[in-house]
This record gives sequence, structure tokens and C-alpha cells, in this order.
Amino acid sequence: MRIILDSLIEGAERASGIAVIIDVFRAFTVEAVAFQRGAKKIILVSTPQEAISLREDGIVDLCVGELHGRRPDGFDFNNSPYEISQTDLNGKTLAHSTMAGTVGVNAARNADLVYVASLVIARATADAILRDSPELVTIVAMGDAGKDRTDEDEQCALYIRNLLEGRQPDSQAVSSLIISGNHSAKYEDPAQPHFHPEDRRAALEIDSAPFAIRVLREEGTLVAKPVRL
Repeated sequence: MRIILDSLIEGAERASGIAVIIDVFRAFTVEAVAFQRGAKKIILVSTPQEAISLREDGIVDLCVGELHGRRPDGFDFNNSPYEISQTDLNGKTLAHSTMAGTVGVNAARNADLVYVASLVIARATADAILRDSPELVTIVAMGDAGKDRTDEDEQCALYIRNLLEGRQPDSQAVSSLIISGNHSAKYEDPAQPHFHPEDRRAALEIDSAPFAIRVLREEGTLVAKPVRL
């Protein structure tokens, strides 16, 4: 198996083989928590307007996501694992729009198959990929708005690569590196309450969810569903 590490929107556009699109803070931690709370499926879109249109058409029940870190006008929830963890989503279909993760999935048009990933589902994602026995895997760290690299996504990419290559990375060391990283402090900043402190804690519950999240195209939309191993 050949593994390529790449980053940002351009990396997602280049991704081929099986693509793993990473967004730790917070998109794909949100999706992991949503499935734990009973969500049926999640439709990934690039803009808030697309999400709202899906809700207006009765295709989804709720809109979740962010625009510059904040809940977009008309959305039901911010892109917050903490908010989602407080909600019963049993049987619900969500529309999810963020500036990095969901945009990256939409950009990965050259991939044969897409998984989304965060640290919460890192090991399960690696296990699902190993079961597929692919020739090529492209791991893409989406970073801040898909434009600037961030420690949490780059570390998650390395963590998954190490698992795919049969190593056992130190999850505590990964967590410590991220906490001291460039995008961690905002979760302790009272001036930025839209970044809830519990969001960081949830994102660093490494390997806590026993499923991967695969994205398939259904009737023209990108649909995420859990893959239980």
C-alpha cells in the first residue's frame, strides 16, 4: 500500500485512490458525535445556503456547521461536538457545512472512495482502510479553512499513517502536541465563546468511537454514514 500525505484544498483536489479527509477541530469530530447520538446520515455540502435549501426541501431535518467558526444564520447548531452531544439525533438526517472539512470532501472528486476522519475515529478509519486493501491512500489534512496548515490535522494524518503502516503511535503524545499547538488556545478564550472548551476535549478523545465514516454519492449528494467494524 502506498500512502501519500497532503494538505489543504489543493491536497483534496489532488487526492486519488482512497482519500481520507481530516478535520479534527471540529467537523469530523462533530460527525462522529452525531452518529453516536443516533443520526441516520449526514449530507456534506460546501455552503450554508446549500444546507438550508436541503432543509427547506425536506431532505434533511437539521443544519449543522460553521462560517468563520460561528453558527451560520438559520442553522440549528454550530459546528460544535459539545452542542451535538447534548442533542437526541435518533433517526435524523443532517446537512453539514464547514469551511474546511466538508469543502474538502466536495473537492476530492478524483478519489475512488472517501473517508472522513478525526482523532476520535482514527484507529477505526485505519482498520476500515486496511480491510479494503487499497493500493493507494491519500491522507489530506484540511487545516484552517482549507488554506493554512494546523497542528491537529497534520498530527492526525501522521497518526493514521502510522497505524496503516503497522506502528502503534503514542496517543497521549499526540494530544499534548495538539494542546500546545497554534489552534488550541482559542478553546480557552472567553472572547471566542463559539469555540466551546468542551469541543477541544471531545476532539482529543482519541480512538473513542468504534466506527469509521465513509462518504458515498447518492442521488447527486455526498452522504456520510458510519462503517462499523
